[in-house]
Order: sequence, then structure tokens, then C-alpha cells
Amino acid sequence: MLRQFYVGATGMASFEKIMTNITNNVSNSKTVGYKSTRTELENLFPQVLAKAVEKQDGTSAPANLELGSGVRIVSTPKDFRQGAISVTNNEFDIAINGEGFLTFKTANGEIAYSRAGNLNRDSDGSVVDPNGNILQPQISIPQNTDKVRIASDGNVYVTLNQETQERVIGQIQLAKFMNPAGLESIGGNLFRQTTSSGDPVIGLPGQDNFGTISQFSLESSNVDIIGEMMEMVITQRAFDIITKAIQAGEGMMKSAADIARA
Repeated sequence: MLRQFYVGATGMASFEKIMTNITNNVSNSKTVGYKSTRTELENLFPQVLAKAVEKQDGTSAPANLELGSGVRIVSTPKDFRQGAISVTNNEFDIAINGEGFLTFKTANGEIAYSRAGNLNRDSDGSVVDPNGNILQPQISIPQNTDKVRIASDGNVYVTLNQETQERVIGQIQLAKFMNPAGLESIGGNLFRQTTSSGDPVIGLPGQDNFGTISQFSLESSNVDIIGEMMEMVITQRAFDIITKAIQAGEGMMKSAADIARA
């Protein structure tokens, strides 16, 4: 009987975390470049019934029947499928069409990676993300720039002082990983490389299967709202079923206690 309560408790704890993950995905459905996460479950301490058990009707349950002892969340991997590309009117907005990540240096000097291309220029002229993390390799926009053009191959051109001739001032590079699902999220739409993700491979947009760059564009979140809402309903129903199973167990224990006192 106690096993029933333990199994139910692990189920309730796991589905509570699944609901939290679904809520996080839904709340970030409008976040630029956001990648949804999914939860994966595994059985806890499975036990095998060594011999057949005789039932009341004279038949027997099969031997070698696996009995689970609960469930737990084993991982919450990111889904790095590309989101839809939307058009903007900001010359610093870029979207990656295909594989690859932008590289940034954070305030503490750490190297991080992101799919979000909502860039801008800081007070020093450096190209940064919304949190002030500097794009790598660093690109500085001159103060007297009239126009910025970012080509599909990542070259950055500027027009200065009403001139007609463009000047190249930098090159955007992209990073790829053997296993992007192994990247660790550190907040702010940024990821950190891990042993699981492998080391980054740096390349130029459009070369060696690296994605191309689109200016005046942003990659939207890849969250499937309808799918997430369906998962939310399924999770809620599973939670309700576990709750009823625990309540049934409590009723059985109460009945057993009443019989013992009789």
C-alpha cells in the first residue's frame, strides 16, 4: 500500500515540473529566437516479479512482470528546430537561415551563443544584444554612419557622411555544434557550451553548411502553442488521475484500519 503512495508522489512531483515547463514555453512564445524545451521521463527502480502470483479466479499473473516504483524527469532538452522568420524595419535585426549561432562575450568575459538576432549599437558603437553582450568578433559602427547593410554572407557594410561608396567594417561569424541539444541555457536567450554539446565549429555564413544571414529579419520562437495547450490538458488529466489513485489508497487504508479495530 505504501508503494502506491510513493509512486503517486513521484508522479505528482514530475507532472508539476512538466506543467512548469509548458508554462515557460507558452510565456516565451513571442520571445525572439526562443527554443522550446520538452520533458523526458524515466521509470524509477523497476522491480521484476520473479514468480507467478495466483489470482482469486484460479488463474495466475505471469512471472517476470516489471513493476515500476515511480517516475522522474531525466532531462529537459531544447528543441532547436528553426522558428518562422519575420520582417522588421530595424537595420540591426538579423535572422539565421539554417544552422549556426551568434557568438557573444558577456559582462564577466564568458563566451555564450544565441539564435536571437535582435542586435543594436551601444554608446561605444559596438554591436551588442539587448543585454549589452558584445557580438564576437567585435564590430564597431562609426559615429558618422548613415546606413548599415548586412549581407547574407555576414559582411557588414556602412555608408558614411552621405557617401555613395560602401565600406566593409566587419564580418559576422557563426558557430555550430555537433550536439546543440547539449548546450546549457544561462538565461537571456544565451547558451553555454558543455561536454555534451562539444566544441564550437566557427565558420562564415553560407559556407560549409552554415546558415545565411537575413537583414531586417528576426527568427521567431519555435513554440507550438496548440501543441503546448494539448500537453497542458493531458498533464492536468494525468495529475487528476494520480490524485484519485492516492485518494483511493487512503480510503483502502482507512477501511483496513476500521476492520482491524472491529
